[in-house]
Amino acid sequence: MYDVIVIGGGHAGCEASLASARLGKKTLLVTGKIKNIADMPCNPSIGGPAKGIIVREIDALGGEMAKNIDKSFLQMKMLNTKKGPAVRALRAQADKVTYQSEMQKTILNTDNLEVLEAMVEDLIVEDNKFKGVVLADGKEILGRSVVITTGTYLKGMVLYGSTKISSGPHNEEPSLHLSDALKRIGFNIKRLKTGTPPRIKKSSIDYSKATIQPGDEELYSFSFQNIPSYNPDDQIPCYLIYTTPKTHEIIKNNLEKSSMYGGYVEGVGPRYCPSIEDKIVKFADKERHQIFLEPESIFYDDIYIQGFSTSMPHEVQEEMVHSLPGLENAEIVKYAYAIEYDAIDSLQLKPSLESKIVENLYTAGQINGTSGYEEAAGQGLIAGINAARKLDNKEPLILKRNEAYIGVLIDDLVTKGVIDPYRLLTSRAEYRLLLRHDNADIRLMEYGKEIGLIDDITYDKFKKKLSDIDYLTNLLKSTKITPKEEINNYLEELQSAKLYDSINLYELLKRPEIEFDHIKRFLDEEFNKDVIEQVVINTKYEGYIVKANKEADKMLEYEKIKLNDSIDYSLIPNIAKEAVQKLNEIKPGTLGQALRISGVNPADISMILLYLKRSNNE
Repeated sequence: MYDVIVIGGGHAGCEASLASARLGKKTLLVTGKIKNIADMPCNPSIGGPAKGIIVREIDALGGEMAKNIDKSFLQMKMLNTKKGPAVRALRAQADKVTYQSEMQKTILNTDNLEVLEAMVEDLIVEDNKFKGVVLADGKEILGRSVVITTGTYLKGMVLYGSTKISSGPHNEEPSLHLSDALKRIGFNIKRLKTGTPPRIKKSSIDYSKATIQPGDEELYSFSFQNIPSYNPDDQIPCYLIYTTPKTHEIIKNNLEKSSMYGGYVEGVGPRYCPSIEDKIVKFADKERHQIFLEPESIFYDDIYIQGFSTSMPHEVQEEMVHSLPGLENAEIVKYAYAIEYDAIDSLQLKPSLESKIVENLYTAGQINGTSGYEEAAGQGLIAGINAARKLDNKEPLILKRNEAYIGVLIDDLVTKGVIDPYRLLTSRAEYRLLLRHDNADIRLMEYGKEIGLIDDITYDKFKKKLSDIDYLTNLLKSTKITPKEEINNYLEELQSAKLYDSINLYELLKRPEIEFDHIKRFLDEEFNKDVIEQVVINTKYEGYIVKANKEADKMLEYEKIKLNDSIDYSLIPNIAKEAVQKLNEIKPGTLGQALRISGVNPADISMILLYLKRSNNE
């Protein structure tokens, strides 16, 4: 008997199984191929806008992804550095071989965690409660809870042109019966699609026609526990090229041959990661599209053509690739394909990621309708934590929208549902100034410690950082400079207004043209870079941060008002029909969640409030 059974060894499965095992639960990870644990079947990168912040949040909560990419990156880059701190995010080019290898070492050497190479084809459910799994060979394994993280393997179907093959991403056997089992016990099943571009031989590229994209000179790490010490000159570059008029002509002339435009695709594809066919059709006014040539590993010769996903037949893919600058003689080592798979309706999940259908059954990753390694890992971590906590009769970890991008992601899934594969974007977060790359530990590490995934050494280091931030902030507020001639001359050099009265350094730092390097001459002490970064952002954006916190507090008042699952919204007068249908379907747990449901407007919320007041008075 296992405490937690995790089905699937992708990024969600890795985080779920590690979390439950590290929380002392006897955990079994069941996966089709052990060698495919932590596989990166699509892009060879971790992070990027919003996604990079998720990775930092995973680390702050005690997850593994950040530590693993720090061990296995080929290149590090901070994105959007010329923009405000709300949209800055770290992105790493990953070595696919090393990333897998390091994660597998961690998985296979973790206490309380067993790994079984097998296929789960059915679930044992009694009285709407999970009891165990049934393997393809008929063997039954009993468990107290389960986390299903099957990725694209549920009735996976690979497509290119008119060809359809029942397969997972690497020609492995898909799971043919588990989604039928889920449907049988009450889940609504939908069909989704994603895709991947061709891989080409590195040695067959003419790089003179491409623009080099090197890694950053400044050193970075995803994990708060790692101090970066690599040589920036050792990073492997990417390259930028663009599609050509010939590329567009080839695609337009062969549209009906693609799986999607030829009518062979049943699933709904990702809106924010479209195929190159989709880009050409939907953005016909664009003369060209960006294409990045990205290395996949130092251990083999493959280059990933980022932005060139397609489901065209192989012979058309050859023409398309050879129409790109520098790739006229490129050799394709792996053709692009689309892949269809079954997913559940995420509206059937609680904010804890436990199913509303079956008790102690959790789901995470692409089965919930998301796309991306990072989104999967974040869900897997939360599902693994909550599966373990429920067995200990503890309240689930539910992150609020003002606390984490993971909170935004899960709330969107369980409140709004998905039509096409969900991708997390900074624009989805209404409090993104609060949810920054730099402060993920300040937002979430207390949770990680309380849960039991952050050790004492890491926590003590974190508390020291908080203390140093407070100390430096108070030091700036207490240190004043006066309008001396030498100081005003210095300010004039910085093109900053001269002083007429004394001013503290905190107020001086608020000036847009003043940076910390300009004021440190007035201080006798040295401070760590991450401490300085926090103080500078908190100082310069103080007004905006205060405003965002006030707005978040206002919304949290609605979160305090609980809604019972037993409410029949059709009995509440003056609520719109669409709102009644959505409210009865989703059964929001709080008034705040009800307000975020598409189709529910403020007038409906007023009627619910009136109903609650009357019910409480009866």
